[in-house]
Amino acid sequence: MLLALLKTLRPKQWVKNLFVAVPLFYALRLSDGPSVLRTAAAVALFSLISGCVYVLNDLVDIEADRKHPTKRLRPIPSGELPAPTAKTFLAVAVPTCVGLALWLDLGYATALSSYFVLNIAYSLWLKTIAYVDVLAIATMFILRVTAGALVIDVEPSPWLLACTFLLALFLGFGKRAHELAVAQDAAAQRAALASYNLASLRWIMHGLAVVVVVVYVLYTRSPKTIETFQTAALVYTVPFPVVGILRFVWLATSRDNPESPTDAMLKDGLFMAILLGWVLMTGAVLYWR
Repeated sequence: MLLALLKTLRPKQWVKNLFVAVPLFYALRLSDGPSVLRTAAAVALFSLISGCVYVLNDLVDIEADRKHPTKRLRPIPSGELPAPTAKTFLAVAVPTCVGLALWLDLGYATALSSYFVLNIAYSLWLKTIAYVDVLAIATMFILRVTAGALVIDVEPSPWLLACTFLLALFLGFGKRAHELAVAQDAAAQRAALASYNLASLRWIMHGLAVVVVVVYVLYTRSPKTIETFQTAALVYTVPFPVVGILRFVWLATSRDNPESPTDAMLKDGLFMAILLGWVLMTGAVLYWR
């Protein structure tokens, strides 16, 4: 039962909550012990609340997931984790998570609670509306970054928020394009897919790929950025997101595998090498300039 619950919490997806730690990285506080501890706690609580969201989603989508080629194997749709047990877990875990968040920081707790409420709206309604579903997901990433800034008392950079939002839109529409391309019964698997057009989704994905790169380049060349970090060398990190974005486009458009491209990229050796290279290069520019 515990193993089934852990599977439903989707620990592999918690990597998304590392966006909570992005403000710590760019605020140059990796050597500040209290800030690191507060950020670690903030990431942990976001992981718990996001796990609760996955439990809620599986409860709401139980019938649709039973028709999906891979989602039907999840613990709740398959019956491995009984629905009443999952509901009891939510009744205990969500208030506990919010209470700990309030103890950590009021602003952070507000962002975390907003994230959870938006997820409820997404699970019950927004995910059925084409384009609005992806906008909601992108907003969730903005809330992660905002929460990470609030918990260490720094102001989130507009550039950071813009890059995060655009990148989340790019990944979201790429995922929808892949789902629509491989789905045998799109409407049954995800209601919003019935209102999407594959050609339009691919145009949007490619357009956003260009916009993400342009905005990131402008960020690295911004006078404010150069003044803040006392270096113009961030521009040398640009090749990493360019190649990473091209790799994701390939994952989203060139595979017949039903596995989501956002899941596939975390298993893709080339993509992870690009991501690691970007982190190391950016860290070197910011911390060892």
